[in-house]
Order: sequence, then structure tokens, then C-alpha cells
Amino acid sequence: MKTFQTILTIASLAIVATPASLSARSVSATSPDGQIVVDITDNNGVSFSLSHGGKELLRPSLIALDVQGVPSQAKIKNSSLKRNVKETIKAPFHHTPVINAEWNDLTVRLSNGENLTFRIFNDGVAYRFSTDSKKPQTVASETAEYALAGDPTLYIAHSTNPDNPMAMAFQNFYSVTPASSASPLLAFLPVVADYGNGLKLSLMESDVEAYPGMFVTADSVSNTLSARFAAYPAKTDYYPWRKQEYVTERENFIAKTPGKMNFPWRILAVTTDDRQMPVNNLVYTLASPSRVADTSWIKPGQSAWEWWNDWGLRNVPFKAGINNDTYKYFIDFAANNDIEYVVLDEGWYDPKSGDMLTTIPEIDLPMLIDYANKKGVGLWLWTVFNVLDSQLEEACKKYSDMGIKGFKVDFLDRNDQTAAEMTYRIADATAKNNLMLDLHGFYPPTGLNRTYPNIVNFESVFGMEEMKWSDPSVDMPEYDVTFPFIRMMTGPVDFTPGAMLNASKADWKAIYSSPMSQGTRCHQIANYIVQDSPFTMLADAPSNYIDNQECTDFITAIPTVFESTRILDGKMGEYIVTLRETPDAWYVAGQTDWNPRDYTLDFSFLGDAAASAPGRSYAVTLFRDGENAEKQGRDYAIDNFNANASTTKTIHLAPGGGFALKIAK
Repeated sequence: MKTFQTILTIASLAIVATPASLSARSVSATSPDGQIVVDITDNNGVSFSLSHGGKELLRPSLIALDVQGVPSQAKIKNSSLKRNVKETIKAPFHHTPVINAEWNDLTVRLSNGENLTFRIFNDGVAYRFSTDSKKPQTVASETAEYALAGDPTLYIAHSTNPDNPMAMAFQNFYSVTPASSASPLLAFLPVVADYGNGLKLSLMESDVEAYPGMFVTADSVSNTLSARFAAYPAKTDYYPWRKQEYVTERENFIAKTPGKMNFPWRILAVTTDDRQMPVNNLVYTLASPSRVADTSWIKPGQSAWEWWNDWGLRNVPFKAGINNDTYKYFIDFAANNDIEYVVLDEGWYDPKSGDMLTTIPEIDLPMLIDYANKKGVGLWLWTVFNVLDSQLEEACKKYSDMGIKGFKVDFLDRNDQTAAEMTYRIADATAKNNLMLDLHGFYPPTGLNRTYPNIVNFESVFGMEEMKWSDPSVDMPEYDVTFPFIRMMTGPVDFTPGAMLNASKADWKAIYSSPMSQGTRCHQIANYIVQDSPFTMLADAPSNYIDNQECTDFITAIPTVFESTRILDGKMGEYIVTLRETPDAWYVAGQTDWNPRDYTLDFSFLGDAAASAPGRSYAVTLFRDGENAEKQGRDYAIDNFNANASTTKTIHLAPGGGFALKIAK
């Protein structure tokens, strides 16, 4: 129990299990507002059902923790309920700095010695198993059979590796399908079930430490999502190119535990309006509290980045590439545009060597760090998860002492127990050395950024890098207005936005060294406001940003951490409009799929600030799609005007379009 900042208001503490029949017992609990009801029974194994506002979302769904040597088909012994448990959570670098959480807490004690805890919030339900054994235990499997009521529409992202589906980068589009037609292919979280009229159920997890992450498969006959877990690695090997570790053989169990253990939270978020989804806090709330006492050294920000644009400089008197002159140019660009960081991506050390302590001859890292320091720019270094792990203490101390600000760690590409343990080791060691982390090739976030706030971003998103090689059938504008409602429920995204080459649907094509985005320039700019991204890239080449300086100036003035976030409007898969606030300004951005739309922005959100000065006007700078943006994606216009709480403005969004505005306080 998280007691250090938890205030308990206990309305009842009672045994509430009652006989359902001669052989089964059941127990029920509700959310604080009474809208969500959870019913648990032990008839033919422990199962639970879930409803909201009287509408059934889950039919009885079997759950079990199969610990070797422990009976798995348990009975309910007794239970206790704590009502209106409250916790105030400081959430640095989250989309809101403070979370005021409230839930009803139900603990069910089982006949096999395991405990099952349910937390029922107004916006969802979470449950976890725990064990109190004094001896190490082996978990053979975990059962979770989520029996969907009716035939909801699923938004589900499948593995991209048909040969080894549990080994991949956790990046794919969402298949949208009735549960009765869903593919049985392995899928990763989150998965969303849409029951219509705005009601959705989102499956996620939190606090996954020393345990494998969850996958699911869909059964289209029973409309059930069944959990699957990667078995514990028995043997590993390395790919030669990056010395990336991969699993060659697995055990016949999924986890080894020390005995007494809290297992991961399984989360079923319940939303009645799509606008609630991007700002859902359950994954962060349920994670273990911060293990980093002092976070003052953690500085989110923007970064110039070379990999997406393929070190694509022009009009420079040197050969651009992985060398000192190129990185000095990137540092100069960052300094001239108030960009906090520069990332040295793959190539600054020989990836085949598996040695990140030795740079290639073309890179003089001490010189570059000194040069960047004098310019007020911090440097980050790319590496591979297991390469860093193999040199962890030495690498953290060396590069922290040299002045490196963080590591972009890549290519984990799995989420079994040893992968999670490696991630926690890296998070802990880097935190102790005042190093930030950006995790790539990584499973969807499970609240680790609460436990280790030095983790300032995660990938696990089908990001802009895909525009370097994707087929024209790929629909990024639709994805851009889909994943904020789904993937961002679990945590921030390193989508790597900022393309200055922008193309219509008809004209877009993949070009590796001169990549372009689908959709308009303003759609790209809007990414910096729509997306939760405390550490975010300017993915295009400095040469392109210099040629588009007014766009660059607008982007680099957008913060990466905000005081508040609200989704003003939106519908998953169609469009989104996001409002963020800082002490100095409000930022609003909207994006659409390939369908053009006219959106009327209501500035009534200014009313709270204007309460002490009724009718006060504020200066607005608006970037919107230009008159010809439908054909010329780079076409945009800038409007400057004043607005107050009674102002409305209709903005046209071209196909794949967007808008972004700043309201100065």
C-alpha cells in the first residue's frame, strides 16, 4: 500500500463475501460514484464481470495466477473493502503535474494463499495478484480471459513479426474490427473495445517489474481477449550488426519470483467520451512511487536530431555525416534556436563492437561536449539496451562525469521478465548518475516514468521514422488522430515529429534520405501540442528548418511540459483538438485525418483567467493550412488577432491538415 502520501477515508472495512450457492461465493464492489460495478465469483475458478451505468462490459472473465506447487483453482475465503481511498500524486513531466486519485479498494483472500486486490476508480478498474510466500516461486502462467459483452468494435495492434511474434518493436497501426471478426494474431496493449455511444473499455497494465508484459489474442467465436506472456528466456544470442541480444530458447514458465510479491496491475479503463482517453491517468497512478528523491536535475526539452533526416545538411563546406563538423553544425543550430539538446544517434560508436565506451575515430566526444557546453546545449547518446546493460556502471559514470545529459536506449524488442529487469537496472543506474532516458524499441509504457522520472519519453508508437520506408497505403494522418486516444493513455510518445517536407495523399512517397510527412505543414506543427512528449525531436534537417524559420521559431517556443492538458474536442480516428496551459500562454492545436473539415474554436476556456478582468483580450498567433494546402502540403498561413472568452473562430483544416495557435498571457 502506498502510504507515504495516501490519505484513507474508510467508510467500511468488512467481510462482504456472501454465498452465491452451496459451492460458490461472490463479492461485489462499486466505484466511488457508483457507476462501475465489479462482481467477483469463485464458481469454476475465480472470475469477475464489469458493468458501467447498468451496461455490461465484461461477462464473467476467468483470472488466475498459476504458481508451481500452488493450487490454481482457488476459492474466495473472505474479503474486505475500503471506501474512498484518496491519494494526491505529484506527477512531474506528466500531462498534469498533480493527480488527485480516488478509488474503492477491495481485497479478496483466496484459499490457495494468494490475494487479489481490485481498485475501482470512477474511470476504470484495476486488479492485481499478490503472494506472501517466504520462499522463491515459479509462475507457470497467468490466466486472464476478458469475455467481452456483446460484439464491440476492437482497436487492436498486432505483432509485426509473424515468425516470432513476441519479439518486435511494438509499433503498428490499429486494426478496427468487430470482436466477432477479429484476427487471432498476437496483439500488444493497449487494446480498446468500443461499445458505441462513446462508451469504451481500454485494456492496459501498470507496475510491471520483474515480470513479463501482457499480450492478447482475440477469439472471434467467444468474443474474448486472452492474455499471453513471453516465457522466461533460457538462452540468448546476439545479432552481429548492433550486438543486440535476442532470445533463442525459452523455459516452460513465465517468471521467477522471490516469493512475496505484488504482481502487475491489469487495468480496464472505462471512458464515456473520447476526450477522456488521452488524459486518463490510471497507468501513472497505479505505478510504484518515485525512487528518485531529487528530480531537480531532470530537464525535459526539445532536441535537434540527425537520424531521420539522414544527416541531411546542405550548403555546408564539409561532408555531412557522423563526424565532428556535422555535430558542431547541429549544436550551432540548436544554440541559435534555443533548442536544449542534440542527440548523437547510431554510429558515434561502432555498433558491431558492442562497446559504447569507445567512440569511432571521426568523433571527438570530449571536444563536442565542451563545444556544446559553451553554447548552452546538452548532448544525448544513442545505444542498445543490452550494450548499455553490459557496461552499465562504467558507462553511466563515464558519460555523466563528461557531461552527457542522457541516453536514447534502443532495440529491446521484447517484454519478458529479464527484459523488464534490464530496464529497471538501467533506469536505476542512470538515475543515480543524473542521466535521463528515452526508451526506444520498447514495450508500451507501464508507469515506469512515475517510478523513475528520469525516463522522459518512450517510443512504442508508429512514428515519423516509418515515413522513410513505408508503402503508400500507410495512412499516417488517420493514425495521428487515433493513437493519442489509445497509446497516450499509457504514457508519453517519442513520435519524432517536425517534417518540413509535407505532401498530399496523392504526392507522398517514401524517400530515405529526404523524407517527407503525409499531410500538411500545420498538421506537423500541431504534433508538438497534441502529443505528450516531454523530450521531443525536431526530426528534420537544420537546413530545412533554416529555410522555414518562422515555423521553426513557433515550434521551438512550444514547451514540452505543461501545467494542464485538456482535450477540447475530438473523435478517435477522425480528429483531435488539444488545449495546454503554461504560466505564460495557452497552446491549442487540432489535427484531422484525410477528410477536410471546418472547426469552430470556442475561446471560452479563457473565461477562468478573465474572471478578475472581464472582457480581457489576449494576443493570438495562429498557424493554419493555406488556401492551397490540399495540393501543396507545405502551404500555410499565419493569422494574428486578439481573442477573449466570448470569441469564436472557424478554422479550415485541409485533408491531412491541422492548426496550432499560441495565446500569450
